[in-house]
Amino acid sequence: MTVTDVRIRKKGLSALYIDGEYAMELDTETLEENGIGKGVHLSDDDLHELIEKSKLKRAKNKAMYLLTYRDRSRKELMDKIRRDCDEETARLAVDRMEELGLINDEAFAEKFARELLYVKKYSMRRTEYELMQKGIDRQTADEIIDRLEPDERALIAELIERKYCRKLSDDKGKRQTVSALLRQGYQYEDIMAVIRDFVDGNE
Repeated sequence: MTVTDVRIRKKGLSALYIDGEYAMELDTETLEENGIGKGVHLSDDDLHELIEKSKLKRAKNKAMYLLTYRDRSRKELMDKIRRDCDEETARLAVDRMEELGLINDEAFAEKFARELLYVKKYSMRRTEYELMQKGIDRQTADEIIDRLEPDERALIAELIERKYCRKLSDDKGKRQTVSALLRQGYQYEDIMAVIRDFVDGNE
């Protein structure tokens, strides 16, 4: 097989022509790095290797692009990359990001847990669930939450101050507040204790 033309297209891709006919689109940088141009002879094995290198290059580039926006867990990054390539290529790309120190599940989980607990005021149970949705195993999630030592009653009190204090003037509002906090994953006993303290303190 002989490369008869390489035509640069959009989005970092180039059209590869073999023996006078269009063959496929491959990553432009990969073609350049491997010296692929007009007149180069390729065996079947050469072409297969080129295709694999192109796929991996594209997957790595996508991983780098995604990580410029925000930190991600390994699972989250894998799921994103797998939309455009096979699982093995995605795994190799994510492995490389890990080697470069660009992803670290434990560091990601601690940062994410802090945001959930102290910014969004999620309960420990809801925080554990959200971490596991990102691919963090239960043991790691629990260890990180324990390390952060959240005071759930203090978090409930902050939520009431921020969102629900006006609802506590009547029974209907109290029920709505309790339901909302239960959906956040807080325990009924903690919710009622904080509401009682809040009501008593404002009488």
